[in-house]
Amino acid sequence: MSPTNAFRAVRIQNDPAGYRSGIETMGADALTPGEVLVQVAWSSVNYKDALAGTGRGKILRRYPLNGGIDVAGHVVASTDPAFREGDAVLCTGSGLSETRDGGYAEYARLDARWTIPLPAGLSLRESMILGTAGFTAALALLRMQDNRQTPELGPIAVTGASGGVGQLAIDIFSRAGYEVHAISGKSDHFDFLQDLGASQCIDRHQLAFGGKPMDSARFGGALDNVGGPMLAGLLPLIVPYGNVAICGNAGGIAFDSTVMPFIIRGVSLLGIASAGTARDLRESIWQHLADDWKPRHLDRIATDEVTLEQLPAVFERMLTGQSFGRTLVRVGGG
Repeated sequence: MSPTNAFRAVRIQNDPAGYRSGIETMGADALTPGEVLVQVAWSSVNYKDALAGTGRGKILRRYPLNGGIDVAGHVVASTDPAFREGDAVLCTGSGLSETRDGGYAEYARLDARWTIPLPAGLSLRESMILGTAGFTAALALLRMQDNRQTPELGPIAVTGASGGVGQLAIDIFSRAGYEVHAISGKSDHFDFLQDLGASQCIDRHQLAFGGKPMDSARFGGALDNVGGPMLAGLLPLIVPYGNVAICGNAGGIAFDSTVMPFIIRGVSLLGIASAGTARDLRESIWQHLADDWKPRHLDRIATDEVTLEQLPAVFERMLTGQSFGRTLVRVGGG
């Protein structure tokens, strides 16, 4: 029997028996449609994965589906001539574990439109240390630079700096020539964040915002993973024509602000939605991540490596704030 007719997957169910996820055996013919069948080597764990795997967030739009919004592996079959057997490929977001089966399985069937050839300079494992988190940070940098962000404007504040996106952002932005100021509530991680490239660490518990519509400019721009009061407090501190890229809402989905930073200083607020990024931008970003923006400390940021069977415990740690760094999922390895 072909291994694609009986392989393991973390399948998420929601039926009269309740919401649940766990290891199941399935065949490739049960996977959601797509042109590229991949033998999965690696995946990763993101906050969104933990929400989907536990049912504590409304992530999936259909059931059942395999979990995992990131996937990297080798092509075993393709109906698209752009991909051949043995090609190393990756995919992040693009409906994985939302509308189609994701990467927590020994095989995944991908939509060719969103399947990216692994660029030279990255291993499959490294691509999943980056995963959606690294892609999001790099997309923020790309959008900021497209809007004329330069190192000369001043330091970039990275909020939620101890999280996966935050750590990778520190490494990516510093590699790209920016001074980075890390903002985190976990002061015991400051030495680590400085080792990644942060020139200064700021305890968010001691960060006092003046509450003024405009304040003394302190940052050239920011990547905000937090939202809420943090975002509101940052906007008045940005220099003229600096950019604030927002990609998270750990501190809340609403914020109170004024138009003053926008109409007096020309500050731009850029939304970063990585899941639906256009194909040409995806390819450009992954080329940067394999080359001039490649983080120098990927192996340090990858703090844990688990199997499919160990995922439930990982989800619980992540949702209770006990995780640190990036967690890799070894599916097939290589």
